Amino acid sequence: MITCNNLVKYYDGTKVLDGLNFQVKEGEIFGLLGPNGAGKTTTIKVILGLTELDSGEVIKNSDIHIGYSPETPYFHPFLSAYEVMLFYAKIQKIPMEDAIKQTVDFLKTVGLESEMHKKVKKFSKGMLQRLAVAQALLGEPELLILDEPSSGLDALGRVEMKKMILKLKREGRTIILNSHILADVESVADRVMIIHKGRLLKTVNLNHDDGSINLEALFTEALGGENS
Repeated sequence: MITCNNLVKYYDGTKVLDGLNFQVKEGEIFGLLGPNGAGKTTTIKVILGLTELDSGEVIKNSDIHIGYSPETPYFHPFLSAYEVMLFYAKIQKIPMEDAIKQTVDFLKTVGLESEMHKKVKKFSKGMLQRLAVAQALLGEPELLILDEPSSGLDALGRVEMKKMILKLKREGRTIILNSHILADVESVADRVMIIHKGRLLKTVNLNHDDGSINLEALFTEALGGENS
């Protein structure tokens, strides 16, 4: 679905992406892992077209539609979840009849059906994260990019977020998941990419059937080898 070839990006003379190569396959959950400053957010911005590369290329299916849920979502506090969804649907020029149907369907998907007419200012952190995923689903994108979707959530909220991500995969979505919580990624991802200082250290296929992969150990090993 997406191929990234030799991505290079500088910020103020510092190389934050250093020849990064990877592919995202259709129908998979692809985990993006690395320590703070590894280049994860820059990689996401490049895929979204929000940041220009200094060199390299991102090859996408020509008709691909991408939905994005940011790490720290912000919505107008005096709008309801329902109104927020219709606002973003209007930006995407989704016909009103379709916008209303998608709004109701996707708020139900993320577990906010009973809260759809509540003002956003009354939402908890977890509810805001759910709403961010719902707005990312507008337009029915084939690819979802979820940036730290469990950020700030309590244990129950993290469990519910993981269930929702797996549900979206079963519905046919391809998902890029950026998270610093290794256990969350390990429990849902099909493959993960570990990067550090903008370079690819390791790509790991996760086998959820036999539980033989210890992602924390692989992560530590990869970073240890990079720092040695």
